[in-house]
Amino acid sequence: MKKSIDATNFKWLRYVPNSLTLCNSLCGFASIIVALSYNNNQVLPDLQNNVWIICAWLILGAMIFDCLDGFAARILKATSMHGLQMDSLADMVTFGVAPATLITAITHSFKDLHEPRYTVIVWILAAVYLGGAALRLATYNVHAMLEKKSDDKFHGLPSPGAAAAVCTTVLFYQKLGISHTDYWWITPVYGAVLGLLMVSPIRYLHIGKWLTTAAKSKRKLAIVFAVLLLLIFFPVYTAFLFINIYILVGILIYLWKSLTGKKKDA
Repeated sequence: MKKSIDATNFKWLRYVPNSLTLCNSLCGFASIIVALSYNNNQVLPDLQNNVWIICAWLILGAMIFDCLDGFAARILKATSMHGLQMDSLADMVTFGVAPATLITAITHSFKDLHEPRYTVIVWILAAVYLGGAALRLATYNVHAMLEKKSDDKFHGLPSPGAAAAVCTTVLFYQKLGISHTDYWWITPVYGAVLGLLMVSPIRYLHIGKWLTTAAKSKRKLAIVFAVLLLLIFFPVYTAFLFINIYILVGILIYLWKSLTGKKKDA
């Protein structure tokens, strides 16, 4: 059996997980800066047509660092409460503030939507998303500190999943060539729904832990292989489809369990 590397023997290794977490937060920060710069007319002319794509990919790219920091912490035996808190703070920036900023920035970029009523509505909807992310991450921290056994499911939609739903929606419509002005209201409303799902009692599968057991199941390996192929050839469509299926299936299972009297197992 392969043994994990002990970070205590190489002191510099204990900084690797936190460095990856910082990269996560920096991606979120970059997305926020790019979104705000567009509305302030400070984005380079060559990037103006692709600014929302850049913001979305920065947030999605941060998910790679979010996966790697936890993996590195376990491999290097460098897990700690400090790392847990830092990870949640980074997630709040990248998967909480950055998507909420993207939602409001896209809507406010339309000159015909600068009426106060539209502004207030969008702010409220984005605030629901942001509040849901904050409460979701705080709940996750409490469970991680108090529960001795790790669960293979999340209580409420995980914040990276909610952020992925926002970003893939933006990329999907951009890929179809549909103008943001034609669906300006969809992203804020969907963001608010995602915010409520993050604080809901609906349980969602822990994809990371599901993947760690994939090597033991030929069916799981086949699914992973098929999804990877689709992501290579159709990255935007595949990501949009699977993240929304993930969200919808969780809702449907919860409703079915509730209606059949099996709510505790929902």
